[in-house]
Amino acid sequence: SPAETGSAAVGGVLGLTGEIIRRLNVIRAFRELGTSRQRRETMIALASTQLLVQLSSMPIALTIPSVARHFDVDVAQAAWLVIIRLLLLGSTVFLAARLGEKYGHARVYLIGAVVLCVGSTMAATSLSFNQLLFWSGLVGIGGALITANSNAILALVFDNTERGRAFAVPVVAARLGGLIGLVLFGVFLQFVSWRLVFLTSLPIGLLAIKYSYPLLKYQVQQAAADASRININYFGAALMVVTLGTFILSGMHLHDGAESFTTPEAVSYHIPMNLLFLSLLALFIVVQQRSREPFLDFRYFKQKYFSMALFTNTTFHLSMLAVVTLIPIMVEDGLGHMPIIVTMVLLPNQLVGLFLPTLAGWVHDRYNPRWLRPIALSLIALGFILVGFFAGDLPVWGLPILLFPVGIGSNLFNTANNAVVMNTLEENRSFASGMLETTRQMGHTIGTTISATILGLALPVAINVMPVFEAQAAFKQGFQYSALAVVGIMAAGAFVAMFQRMPQGATRARIRQPAPQLTGDS
Repeated sequence: SPAETGSAAVGGVLGLTGEIIRRLNVIRAFRELGTSRQRRETMIALASTQLLVQLSSMPIALTIPSVARHFDVDVAQAAWLVIIRLLLLGSTVFLAARLGEKYGHARVYLIGAVVLCVGSTMAATSLSFNQLLFWSGLVGIGGALITANSNAILALVFDNTERGRAFAVPVVAARLGGLIGLVLFGVFLQFVSWRLVFLTSLPIGLLAIKYSYPLLKYQVQQAAADASRININYFGAALMVVTLGTFILSGMHLHDGAESFTTPEAVSYHIPMNLLFLSLLALFIVVQQRSREPFLDFRYFKQKYFSMALFTNTTFHLSMLAVVTLIPIMVEDGLGHMPIIVTMVLLPNQLVGLFLPTLAGWVHDRYNPRWLRPIALSLIALGFILVGFFAGDLPVWGLPILLFPVGIGSNLFNTANNAVVMNTLEENRSFASGMLETTRQMGHTIGTTISATILGLALPVAINVMPVFEAQAAFKQGFQYSALAVVGIMAAGAFVAMFQRMPQGATRARIRQPAPQLTGDS
């Protein structure tokens, strides 16, 4: 009867709603996947190190003004703290994955936790700016060793029907680290000292090392034949590091004058740097193709679904840095609000990051839907459109609402896409893990460069001497142009994600109790 049909429909909706609410709990995912001691220790270790990475990288950016005042250097010089970390992290992350392949992912990962903890702690003791710069660079290297190998460790312990939920655990931990940083570090900088901000990594780092150390006992020692089988072409590695480093530097404003891409000083820096990058890239490709043992094996990119997943990963992280770059400019310069409002606008993104990654991981593992990642990228694009074209028409409290689709989309996309990347290249998890992190860092660089370039081209040359009302209007228009560029890139990523498949011949394994060795791929 209609009444029974309606009652069944209501019951189905309520049941689905209840299941969704339950799946928002990361603790449930941990308990569901933690069916053995090895699995529990792996998730705890990965969560603790992701928390450490987040807490150790955030202080470097937040402390720039305080450090500049303390060491009596200008802000542009203090910004090198961020530059050196990004440079070393982004350029060495694939090398870190290859080192994990040869010497064991768990071993290199643990070394990274130690290096990062030491670097961040020693930064708090710096007596000069150069010392602080050195330790900040060490933080970047430690972060590369951790992130490049954590994905491979996770993929070795969890099969392709579990990785979405498993990835949610470290992702939520990273979001928690972001929230802790937003709440505590501002207080430390205001009322205590910038040194205490860096020292927060000491207790977190010691816990991360404690929880990561047990992973070594699952690492079966490689035989001499296996160790000799995995060779690293260090000339190719050095060439890749230099090439990626040049690419990162080409997007930064390491020149005199305004932070622009159009002034004479900017043109004389950015054009030669981009030409140098293209030359190094061409040289790297030629050297790798002619090498018997290439450092970067281009044959893996012929697996189209793996390459498609990497492309969508790049577009996603491009949007994340576009948010970080453009939203503060829009809020402060375009709308005339105080910097604290930027935190208010971005905070909901961090809050939903405590719940949605777990739901997205469960949906991916249970249904593997084709629509999840395209819809997530489309939501990010929608958020940029809303902020760009309607932010000026709403009160301050409405800004987080406009940006809310970005938070929803980004937290739905991240865990699912990480799992897709690792699932589409089962034959070499080290390569997949390294490229997952490399495309993330390159996406960050491209996002910052594209956003700043389009905004700079849209702003009048005399923006600094214009009346406030006219300057704000110019910043709004510049943000709109930049937002449209990001929307176009997100649309391309969503289009590619629509056609994503599991690679031919791959199957989604049944949940099982794995017994992997946390070492190089065999």
